[in-house]
Amino acid sequence: MQKLNDFLLLIDSYIGSGPWFVYLLLGTGIFFTLYLGFPQLRYFRHAIRVVTGRYDKATDEGDTSHFQALTTALSGTVGTGNIAGVALAIHMGGPAALFWMLITGMFGMTLKFVEVTISHKYREKDEKGMIAGGPMYYMSKRLNIKLPNNRILNTGKWLGIFFAGATILSSIGTGNLPQINSISNSIFATFGIPHIITGSILALLLAFVILGGIKRIAQVTSRLVPVMAIIYLIGALAVLIFNYQNIIPSVVSIFSDVFTGTAATGGFLGASVIYAFKLGVNRGLFSNEAGQGSAPIAHSAARAHEPVSEGLVAILEPFIDTICICTLTGLVLLSSGVWKEKVENRFQSTDMIILTGDYDETRKADQEKLFSYLDGETPMPLFSGNLKVRDGIIEIGVTVIHSRSIAEDIRIMLAGKPYTGVLTIAGGRLPPSPPVSFTGISLIHSAPLTAEAFTRSYFGNLGQYIVSIGLLLFAFSTAISWSYYGDRAVTYLAGSSYVIYYRIAYVMLFFIAAFTDTTIVWTLSYITIAFMTIPNLVGLLLLHREIKMTIRDYWVLFRKEFPDEKASK
Repeated sequence: MQKLNDFLLLIDSYIGSGPWFVYLLLGTGIFFTLYLGFPQLRYFRHAIRVVTGRYDKATDEGDTSHFQALTTALSGTVGTGNIAGVALAIHMGGPAALFWMLITGMFGMTLKFVEVTISHKYREKDEKGMIAGGPMYYMSKRLNIKLPNNRILNTGKWLGIFFAGATILSSIGTGNLPQINSISNSIFATFGIPHIITGSILALLLAFVILGGIKRIAQVTSRLVPVMAIIYLIGALAVLIFNYQNIIPSVVSIFSDVFTGTAATGGFLGASVIYAFKLGVNRGLFSNEAGQGSAPIAHSAARAHEPVSEGLVAILEPFIDTICICTLTGLVLLSSGVWKEKVENRFQSTDMIILTGDYDETRKADQEKLFSYLDGETPMPLFSGNLKVRDGIIEIGVTVIHSRSIAEDIRIMLAGKPYTGVLTIAGGRLPPSPPVSFTGISLIHSAPLTAEAFTRSYFGNLGQYIVSIGLLLFAFSTAISWSYYGDRAVTYLAGSSYVIYYRIAYVMLFFIAAFTDTTIVWTLSYITIAFMTIPNLVGLLLLHREIKMTIRDYWVLFRKEFPDEKASK
């Protein structure tokens, strides 16, 4: 597992985690924001009117309403990124990471607007009469190159094929694996229900929903999204009110650390400006999926007589997902203080490394060495050799790093009993045999961190149940929506008759991921996100003039049809 994770991290270091990817994503968002004159601000009020159905026509074609398309797309984005992803970003990058998530969300509003508009414009009907749309369709129709001899080079076709293939991979790596993995971990930590039981029950429910197609998916998500939002809001407000004195300092820390980095505090060993920037943008994209090209697939099914109105509806997604829900989660984590506190937990092997020698986080010199190591700048001496253990206690001088913190009160167990013997360590990593487990006190991240934060409220330990239920609803609805994205990609590549095989594989992998290591799941999601995002951003930039003209034509038509309306143009 560790070798696989290291290999995936190596791939990701050149793609999604590379600086160029972050600049491409934000740069595209900034370009369209300026090129279109801040549409996320000017058209926001009008977008709310559109989603209510105010301008609908009886002749509009599509399989879902504007609201159902919005909730389906939202259910695909509001998930582990809002609960586990925000916690992971703050855990690794400090409060400043939340700032960059919000920046990504603001420019993401524009990206969603343009990608949904152009994708909706080139949607089609499949052989069963259902709407099929998404970036692969505009790519195949508009990104071909005309050669001087009037021959057509089918670059758009191959770009569309690549995007569709990446969508299938991303439906597994983004919408499937991390969702059930976070659910099963949270349910096990809260209720003690084994991962395999959670996976079995939810896999059956998932199969029931997705076999009904987009109409059943839209019906389920349009009911799930409002319910899960209310449950999560109640729990989050309980934490904020309980820790009201920390709200203002928390808000200040989000902005004050942006250009300085976050210094070591509590069990947190610090994070640099660049590290927080990369983590915030990466997790912001994972949360709202702006520029990734996934949401246009859901919005393509919406009933509309022209494409821009549905693009306007998409503006609301990053606002709700990132600017509202992620901010709420971030303030809960910061005001409760749990992001920098060590708690009792069972260590995950992929989050753990054993260093040679004793390090003390209270010593400034050791802090600086560990900070530089965790930031990827300076190597540290990794322990290799025999680790002697007696009655669960390590007998030689080493330092165990878990979840980017120095672990304390470590106990090593085997089959529920304290372990005595020798562990052969290579490069700071545990051997696969014997299958020992490490428990102790360290920082935690992802969904368990958010669950811990929700206990710091008037609800006490009951707060973790709110996170578990919220995560269950959020993540399950995400898995539902992403199954639709994948089956539309399969339809594009092979036809609708092959969708059933994809759905069967999707449900099986959903079940298996319930008991797969969390770290590997997250790493896989980074890679699949990049594979979708890169061709979509390139396509949007190439079609920027057509996008602007399509928007202009919309407002001309709108003023003719609704002369008494005051459009926010």
